[in-house]
Amino acid sequence: MNSSALDNEPEHIPELSARASSGAASKMTTAARIALAVVLTGELMSILDDAVVVTAMPTIQQSFGAGPAALQWLTAGYVLTFALGLITGGRLGDLYGRRKTFLLGTVGFTVASLLCGIAVGPGMLIAARVLQGGAAAVMIPQVLATLHVTFAGENRSRAFGLYGAILSLGSVAGPVLGGVLTEADLFGLSWRPIFLINVPVGLVVLILGRKFVIESTAAKADRLDLAGMLLSASAMVLIVFPLAEGHAHGWPLWCFAMLASGLLVLGVFLRHQQRRKDDAPLMALSLFKSNQFSGGLAAQLMLGVLCGLFFMTWSLYLQHGLGMSPLMGALAFVTLAVGELAGAMTAAKTAGRFARRLPQTGALTALAALTAYGIQINSARADLTLLAMTAPVLLLGFGLGLIGGPIADLTLAKVPHESAGSASGLFNTALQLGYALGIALTGPMFFSATGGAPTGTSNRDAFTGVLWWVGGVLAVMWAFMCCLPQRTNGQAEEPGGDIG
Repeated sequence: MNSSALDNEPEHIPELSARASSGAASKMTTAARIALAVVLTGELMSILDDAVVVTAMPTIQQSFGAGPAALQWLTAGYVLTFALGLITGGRLGDLYGRRKTFLLGTVGFTVASLLCGIAVGPGMLIAARVLQGGAAAVMIPQVLATLHVTFAGENRSRAFGLYGAILSLGSVAGPVLGGVLTEADLFGLSWRPIFLINVPVGLVVLILGRKFVIESTAAKADRLDLAGMLLSASAMVLIVFPLAEGHAHGWPLWCFAMLASGLLVLGVFLRHQQRRKDDAPLMALSLFKSNQFSGGLAAQLMLGVLCGLFFMTWSLYLQHGLGMSPLMGALAFVTLAVGELAGAMTAAKTAGRFARRLPQTGALTALAALTAYGIQINSARADLTLLAMTAPVLLLGFGLGLIGGPIADLTLAKVPHESAGSASGLFNTALQLGYALGIALTGPMFFSATGGAPTGTSNRDAFTGVLWWVGGVLAVMWAFMCCLPQRTNGQAEEPGGDIG
């Protein structure tokens, strides 16, 4: 791997790909390891900032005297701009260079983090969070696209396995890190270090990324589909916003009107893409002709639904149903994260040898753990302790850890290089849409059962009901995984989808 300027270069295929795709084992070079660490650090920054605000919100509210609406938009502003820009961000990488786009997104994310850290009021902080989400939408699709075009064979599966580990680590470490940094009150800055820490990290990513990450673009770099960009962004806003905000407002009529409008705009967008299929569309609809890609995308959507539905209701169950303190609840999430990391690292070490059997095993393992957990909840009721639930929670985390990285690897395995960014944007969008849908489902599946009452009995009963729905989501996810290849990467890949 050699250093190169930010300008576009021809599609580059590393030397290791030829050997890996032919079935021979190849050792990952030091430069490749550094490049992998750089892009995964960018991914981790985005995941952390999606969750780090949660535990710092009370302090931020006290600092600014902010109202509930302002606090809500600290998260919603980030999530919405992130979700609506992912498809466009992926296509930008295909057209103008994935490394260049990744670095530009990192610049925007770093600057936005600095603005968050020096914000003088809630308005400035919300605006900076919106900018953060937009920059993340430019940066994040390049991560999976870069892994896809840079690595092959066992190295590719290991890289995607580490990607899965980062997802697991970041989702739980965010609230913990937010609490630790806020409580530490470094240099008397209160909550501000949760954002300022991104500045030195972002600078390191920029310096090392420019030197070690290989530039790649689509074979034919056409102009950006501006009409498609506007239509896709509009559809995402009209769909994600009511899903994210509907429950807080009691699901008024305007929520359903927005959802209907969003689906209509989505249909117009798809029709527009079909008409431009030979004229550089924003999204390559030909990707959906592959059952492997479509099935993997659907499984990723189900994973998002699971996360959105389970994590919020589990947090409420731990504190309201069992009377745990916020610290004890955080320790339960750490226990789950330990299991997820173990599962993700196991997936990375298998180097793709088990293909779809690995994530399907993860789904069945998680389903078994949920069943055991449900039985435990019904038998112990209010007396269930964190120590007693450790085994099923660890097993649940382990099962989920076996899913994330392998799904990404297998879903994108046959995607042509020129569509890597577009496919990555779609893959990340599926997770965000699924998460928003999962959050929306907490209303009819959890809050309707509790009646808004934080009593232990009602929360325990409601959460037990949620576990049935989560188990159903896992079963559907398992079924979608049947579209993924049965054999190892080298055996399953076809001409045109291989990296070689």
